[in-house]
Amino acid sequence: MKTTTLPTTDRPASTIVLGLMRISGMTDDAIRELVAEARDLGIDFFDHADVYGDHPHHCEQRFGDAVTMTSSERDAIQLQSKVGIRDGFWDFSTEHILESVDASLAALHTDRLDVLLLHRPDALVEPDEVAAAFDQLHAAGKVRHFGVSNHTPAQVELLKRSVTQPLIVNQVQLSITHAPLIAAGVAANMAGLDQSVDRDNGILDHSRLNDMTLQAWSPFQKGFFDGVFLGDRDGYPELNDVIDELATKYDVPPSAIPVAWITRHPARMQVVLGTTSVAHLRDSAAGSDVPLTRPEWYRLFTAAGHTLP
Repeated sequence: MKTTTLPTTDRPASTIVLGLMRISGMTDDAIRELVAEARDLGIDFFDHADVYGDHPHHCEQRFGDAVTMTSSERDAIQLQSKVGIRDGFWDFSTEHILESVDASLAALHTDRLDVLLLHRPDALVEPDEVAAAFDQLHAAGKVRHFGVSNHTPAQVELLKRSVTQPLIVNQVQLSITHAPLIAAGVAANMAGLDQSVDRDNGILDHSRLNDMTLQAWSPFQKGFFDGVFLGDRDGYPELNDVIDELATKYDVPPSAIPVAWITRHPARMQVVLGTTSVAHLRDSAAGSDVPLTRPEWYRLFTAAGHTLP
């Protein structure tokens, strides 16, 4: 399992993250089996959010109840959660951030989060309120590191005017077929080409320039919750042909290749696999160790429908 080191941290982290948003209906034994398989594969990074499950903190509670860890076992992994999405509105107020983190810690049966992310941009954000919450959480030892999810560079910079802790992560949607943060830069300055439209104000370059690790969620999605491209022979025949060819070459399952496409990027991204299947986790995580060549990476890129001007 390939690793990366998140900015300002002093320990490596697996490039594969196990996302736990779908575990609410699993049995304790099934959750333990999934987590055990992740650990056996070298995955030491686990992603939660207060909103995951049938009610707030539901998936965190399922994880905390099912997975009992000794102090050394807890130290060997990194727990990340997210805050800000409420029922019908977003909330980055000091009060809500503090209350939600306390509830996350109780649900997870832990005394700290290794990383806390602001889940989706709150249009009513007051950076000073976020900063006040982060200062209290950091001083109390409840959160070690902070970041954001689905934020533009300008939104990050606005937060940084008040927040004193480094923002080290931006978790964003990214797959071979849903790759505007990469594809727009490739087609920069090409009038009349939709791909050249910058829809996120340069998240990729901003993250690399400011030492923020990008975490890719939905690595198999066609677009914005449009289903998966893997195995879609009607919508993406050429892409699936290339995936199958490369899977054979590297002796890995097909699902490993889209993961390898992301981890091959020099931005040293992490990939969030939100699966409840031990087999799918094993198959997809194999992509972390696949050394795609530059021609192979671009071949997948163009087979997915992106243009090289």
